[in-house]
Amino acid sequence: MQLWHEQSHRYHTEMLDFKKLTAEAMDGLRNEHSVLFKDLEGAAVRVDRMEREMDYVEAQTSPRACANKADKVVEQGAWGLESRGEEEQEEDWEELHSRVSDCVEIISGIRSVKILKRVGSPKGMWTRDPRSSKVYVFNETSGDSLYQFNSVRDFSRSPGVTGSRQIRLPSEWSGTGSAVYNGYLYYIQQAADMDIEVVKYDLLSGSVTDIAMFPVESHATVYSLNPETVADLAADDEGLWLLYANSDSEPNINLAKMDPATLDIEQIWDTRCPRENAEAAFVVCGTVYVVYNTRLASRSRVQCLFDVNDMVISQEAPLIYFPRRYGAHASLKYNPEEKQLYGWDDGYQIIYRLTMKRKLLV
Repeated sequence: MQLWHEQSHRYHTEMLDFKKLTAEAMDGLRNEHSVLFKDLEGAAVRVDRMEREMDYVEAQTSPRACANKADKVVEQGAWGLESRGEEEQEEDWEELHSRVSDCVEIISGIRSVKILKRVGSPKGMWTRDPRSSKVYVFNETSGDSLYQFNSVRDFSRSPGVTGSRQIRLPSEWSGTGSAVYNGYLYYIQQAADMDIEVVKYDLLSGSVTDIAMFPVESHATVYSLNPETVADLAADDEGLWLLYANSDSEPNINLAKMDPATLDIEQIWDTRCPRENAEAAFVVCGTVYVVYNTRLASRSRVQCLFDVNDMVISQEAPLIYFPRRYGAHASLKYNPEEKQLYGWDDGYQIIYRLTMKRKLLV
């Protein structure tokens, strides 16, 4: 019994010493974790400050690459088609079509950024018809009205939406997935059932010319970070496209090529680009660029590409980061004539000028 007591006392003493050492080690780990956390917070602040300084320098120093007529859109309002006669416009348009009929370009980077103004709600969409100088503004994520400006310059100089022409549609548009293409507005109208309705509206005559029903299994959001957008219409050098999700259980974004005249579906692809953490997408030369972010808005980036012509190889696909701005993109619309993106970020209207390179033929 005495031996047992002695061993028990020794084990108890060793256990107390071990608990003391463990407690000291845990305190040290907590202190080190606290120091590391503070260091990480400081590093995040410095990175954020550096990004803001880079954005400021980028905004203040306009490189010579932006000195041509097409780049001075906001400063001069000098759109090439705006100051020419109709005969020259038609000639230029035919020349443009012949130039992009064999479209083999891919984005290589963001050339310059211009923050135009802030008007409207945190989410919305704005775009320009490639064939005219007119700009169209869709405030919020649903409504039956949009605003038309004669040019980007007029829009940038107007207080809010004053000076615009308000266009009232016969039905409500839903989400930030509308597109303007060759004088027509294409917008998404949610049907009572599970279908997606694409409406074609003639901006000149002010009438609906066609409506197409696109059957899906459920009204799944195409981008998880913008749940208001059930489907997204995109226009590029090759025509009209529809980005959508067939159902909530489907992980990837689907792409459909549409006939802009009849709204018929010509072909459908699985882009293999996940919907999760996607905030927007756009199409350039038949290549889909999906932009991703985080739940707590951070820096947007193009992280997934899909080329319908299988001309983009993985080694060629660029990882493009957008400059850190205010929140996350509610929409990104590509203009093939200017090679620019029209972005809506937390109520700010932004123009991204792109640099291009030829696709590698494989």
